[in-house]
Amino acid sequence: MSKDPNADGHVPANGAEAVLTGLKASGVDYLFANSGTDFPPIIEALAALPAGQAPEALTIPHETASVAMAHGYYLVTGRPQAVMVHVNVGLANASMGIINAASDNVPVVMMSGRTPLTESGRPGHRVSPIQYGQEMYDQASLVSNVSKFHYELRYPEQGGPIAARAVALANSEPKAPVYLSLPREPLTAPIETPNPARTAPPPASIAYPDPSAIAQAAEWLARAKNPVVLCQRGDTAGRLGQTLSAFANRHGVGVAEPFSIRNVLASADDMFLGYEAKSAMAGADVVVVLDTGVPWIDAFHAPADDVTVIHIGPDPHFTRMPVRGYKCDLAIAADPVAAIEALSAAMPEPDADAVARHKAFAARSAQRRETAKADAEAGCTTPMTAEWLSRCVSEAMDESAIVFGELGFVPGAMELAGPNRAFSNPHSGGLGWGLAAALGAQLADRNRLVIACIGDGSYIFANPVACHQIAEALQLPILTIIKNNGMWNAVRRSVIGAFPEGAAARANAMPLTSLEPAPDYLKVAEASRAHVERVEHGRDLPAALQRAIHVIRTERRQALLDVRIAVSDRN
Repeated sequence: MSKDPNADGHVPANGAEAVLTGLKASGVDYLFANSGTDFPPIIEALAALPAGQAPEALTIPHETASVAMAHGYYLVTGRPQAVMVHVNVGLANASMGIINAASDNVPVVMMSGRTPLTESGRPGHRVSPIQYGQEMYDQASLVSNVSKFHYELRYPEQGGPIAARAVALANSEPKAPVYLSLPREPLTAPIETPNPARTAPPPASIAYPDPSAIAQAAEWLARAKNPVVLCQRGDTAGRLGQTLSAFANRHGVGVAEPFSIRNVLASADDMFLGYEAKSAMAGADVVVVLDTGVPWIDAFHAPADDVTVIHIGPDPHFTRMPVRGYKCDLAIAADPVAAIEALSAAMPEPDADAVARHKAFAARSAQRRETAKADAEAGCTTPMTAEWLSRCVSEAMDESAIVFGELGFVPGAMELAGPNRAFSNPHSGGLGWGLAAALGAQLADRNRLVIACIGDGSYIFANPVACHQIAEALQLPILTIIKNNGMWNAVRRSVIGAFPEGAAARANAMPLTSLEPAPDYLKVAEASRAHVERVEHGRDLPAALQRAIHVIRTERRQALLDVRIAVSDRN
């Protein structure tokens, strides 16, 4: 546990210093900041505090990028970070990032200034017209629907304890963003009675499963003829991937990752059945839904009534989702790793049926990989397919490289060496996430190859001028790949799915989907001195990737590839 700054001999002088030292004492490394007229006490505190007493403040020129960077940083390190923006207008821009973080159960300490409460008479009072125009009756309402905890600072001495409490709550399961509103008066006011020195509260310990529930689940799995686990994300350390792989291979249990957010198993794992719920559940008699908010689409893939379904996770019913009616015969509240370890201990020794299942699942896994490889290689054309792009990206990745995708890659076409190699956009769908999240991951590990593979529409949403400026200013040499098909293809596919014989599907140009004429995306990145290339034919992509990676490795300079992709009804 970290110490309160008071215990290190420095007594915060005011509310701003107390907030910053409270964050630092709670393990927050960075403050991703987009400043405004509410920031003077924070800026003064950053300048006045002794070295190492506050998180390192980084200037982030757009609010959505700041939250996504904190998101990406957490995915690599497992440590929550802080974001601060300008009153209600900054919080409004940041709210999409908080929606994404909440969807992915990512802890972010979101903070914003707040219009001064007073017109005169107190330090920090109003001094400009904008401080009237920006006041709201309930500023927290902008993010309270997707925050685990929200509070408005009232007294300067609250700053340290409230900041520490916010970090502990965000980082306790189920993890989620928290929000602090910081008016200028308590940030500016001097602390007359310091709080006693104490350690910052740790996050709550993980939940271990009910032994009786584990016994029931183990009994059902032991009797199953075709058990399957569905899992769409793992922990940041990759422990779930290792534990689940060992369990599945020992007991002959198939594993699929439908609607994957963070990949869990290596692509070559014998028990890995791919990314489709329908094919994975075909013939299954027991299905374990492991910390998976959206295991299947009920209208298309709902299991039969005689299939036993077990949901496991820190919040197996996903309280944050108002409507979620999946079949459930047993719900076990537990840390996923602890639950799989408990199941493994409760299961009997594998019998002949388990050995036979292992052989059958391994054959299915091998066939899936062969088919995916052939499908990808068939797409080495002009324009190339998304499958070929994805295959080439995975082959260019070294043993530690990671890729962030936002409608950019096809996981099933990739060969991923282990857990947490491919991060996909949260199901909340707040576009513009992938590029900035990759920047946050690069900040967390500057020696790792970090790739952002995103659609052209997602690239526009990412505020790319801001993101490329961040990459250059903070020396974060990521590789950005634009999957350029000239449209919002996800929207086009959705229309075709809803009205396959409709007028829009038959139209030469479907309304509200085209991004043509496209800007020259290369020039956007070139403005921040990036290495850039345009790739039209699939055969040219592997060499272009190697050139870009060489620039990143040798010159420590960001790179961008604009890759022309065929329009597809699949991806």
